[in-house]
Amino acid sequence: MLAKVLFYGGLAAIGWTHAGYPLAAGALARVRPRPVAKGDILPTVSLIVAAHDEATVIERRVRNLLALDYPPERVEVVVASDASTDETDAIVERIARTERRVRLLPCPRGGKVHAQNLAVRRTTGEIVAFSDANATWAPDALRELVKPFADPDVAYVCGQLRLEQADGTNREGAYWRCEVRLRQSESELGSVTGGNGAIYALRRSDYVEVDPRFGHDLALPHLMVQHGRRAVSEPAAHAFEKPSRDLEDEYRRKVRMFEHCWLILLEGRMLRDVPPLYLAQLVSHRVLRYGSGIAHLALGIGSVALAGRGGIYRTVLAAQLAGLGLAAAGRLRAPVPGASLAYYYVLVTQATLVALARYLRLGVPAVWEKAEGTR
Repeated sequence: MLAKVLFYGGLAAIGWTHAGYPLAAGALARVRPRPVAKGDILPTVSLIVAAHDEATVIERRVRNLLALDYPPERVEVVVASDASTDETDAIVERIARTERRVRLLPCPRGGKVHAQNLAVRRTTGEIVAFSDANATWAPDALRELVKPFADPDVAYVCGQLRLEQADGTNREGAYWRCEVRLRQSESELGSVTGGNGAIYALRRSDYVEVDPRFGHDLALPHLMVQHGRRAVSEPAAHAFEKPSRDLEDEYRRKVRMFEHCWLILLEGRMLRDVPPLYLAQLVSHRVLRYGSGIAHLALGIGSVALAGRGGIYRTVLAAQLAGLGLAAAGRLRAPVPGASLAYYYVLVTQATLVALARYLRLGVPAVWEKAEGTR
């Protein structure tokens, strides 16, 4: 009996979070969409970039924000330097001497969110917008990003991150394209379950200072919904970033990211006080996705225990072994169709388990390290 519970429970969880839920969300969004009342508005905006030792990219980032197609007098750019030890501060100060819209905010080392919280306190824009130091925004990105704020129900807007082609073996782009479509379906249903650090904004009146260990990407959307507000996606607001170079680099980034995900899931009370539909979205997209490693373990144990009965049990076990074999070919860089994607999937699934173990054993620090190859 236990083997069947593990088998069918694991199979259902994996199938629903990776295939069933995206299809169901897309179909439901077409049947009962909840439109956003966008408008050509021009609120004052405080653009905040948290940075720690970003000397190689910070000037490009600031110059890109200054060149946006938005009334200059309605924008300020604040670089919240998280105790940078390289030339980051000097570069920003040099730009600020000739550009009044730019300001350096030195911060004690406390992590990205801590620096962002300090920057929000020291700014005055009606909208607070955030971006990663290694991102680049399209010229019209800010104009598009603020349009949904014409809808009084909207508190949070994330733009669409487009990943550039990786220099090496990383296949994050294939996953991200699917993720972008799913987040758009969630937005059309009401609210997204997660954002992205490259491009997002909130009304100042809705900003919430979260635990510095949590991160904005997962914490802010569900907090907005808990407060009776909406967190939506604006696909016309484009940002661009370079992904990690190789799959192994991406694996390390995923472990760090999933540590924060487990922290928010287990300590952040994200499943409380939300409407039933949004609760279903959180469980489908977040709980089951982060638990995919556990689901695969359960499915594997159940498959081995029941393989002697033949039928679906032996078929699923064979499929799992074939997938692992394809991933092994991907690790060896063998020119086999689908091998690199299989290796990517196995690494990401493994990362969920490693991150959970690290979270339970060591906790989660507020400070972060840059992923290799993303600058």
